[in-house]
Amino acid sequence: MTERDQQFMQRALDLAGLGMYTTSPNPRVGCVIVSGDTVVGEGYHQKAGGPHAEVHALQMAGIKTIGSTVYVTLEPCAHTGLTPPCVNALLQARPARVVIAMIDPNPSTTGQGVDQLRAAGIEVDVGVLERQARELNIGFISRMTRDRPWVRLKVAASLDGRTALAGGESQWITGEAARQDGHRWRARACAILTGLGTIKHDNPQLTAREVMTDRQPLRVVVDSRLQIPLDARVLGPGCLVAAAGVDVHRTVAIRALGAEVMVMPAQNGQVDVLAILQELARRGCNEVHVEAGYRLNGSLLAAGVVDELLIYFAPCVLGDTAHGMFQLPPLMELSARQHFKIEDVQKIGEDLRILARI
Repeated sequence: MTERDQQFMQRALDLAGLGMYTTSPNPRVGCVIVSGDTVVGEGYHQKAGGPHAEVHALQMAGIKTIGSTVYVTLEPCAHTGLTPPCVNALLQARPARVVIAMIDPNPSTTGQGVDQLRAAGIEVDVGVLERQARELNIGFISRMTRDRPWVRLKVAASLDGRTALAGGESQWITGEAARQDGHRWRARACAILTGLGTIKHDNPQLTAREVMTDRQPLRVVVDSRLQIPLDARVLGPGCLVAAAGVDVHRTVAIRALGAEVMVMPAQNGQVDVLAILQELARRGCNEVHVEAGYRLNGSLLAAGVVDELLIYFAPCVLGDTAHGMFQLPPLMELSARQHFKIEDVQKIGEDLRILARI
């Protein structure tokens, strides 16, 4: 891996990031074509169903692709989906070399693009800035390899780890800058997951309003007994209510508002959270962003389905009577505690944002 390879691959990654809010359920992919030391073509996957990154770049480069080096953040697809295989377009364009950040994790095509390129005599190098490429598509990788989305649990808390007063009031603990930042994380997700308690106390819309995007995530409410108020702002098209049992009258009323009701497998009268995630994966959800109360947060953490925590700490304290971040069974010994690794710490406005992973 040369410095030159890293430079052009970084450009391809930057391009891929332009599709952060729009490519779902597809991965975010960027492509740069270089002839000599000159970029002759570049592009990124903009929207599911539209041309892939390689196609945009090849159209720009034209015949200059012959003998060039192509940098692409994900292995060119070798299967036919909504669009033809990108590897075929590359073979026809006849580059001398293709540099790939990471192999496609999709089991239906993984490795096939590389094999076809090499069989045609094209030099292929894999693994340039792979870590950055994986980070960009962490949800897509999760869905392809684990059959469930990547789960990011967002919490806004005081310095003493409290998320709401005893009566449920929580708006607003953190400042405006943190709330705007939270909307960017919402926008990149395929679904936003919450519980009935949050709907009753905060009546949120659960939309990404601080980001310029024409795609809104699916809004998912875990409501085991279908007790959601019919005037809840979250109800409407693009909302899924996950229940643990059948209530025909409530179901009809909720569906009349444009929302979907789905009866999920249950455990002890509560919706099986893993079953919800598996259903969301089946629907093509790569990333799930959780904004819930301490009870559902605890259930998700106890079930072992949380991949990372996104915590905003506000410079205030609320005291012991306020709700914590997670309702969990008591630990008998410290060795049973859940361990996280802090990946990133940033100050957002007056608040502190921590990203931690299992």
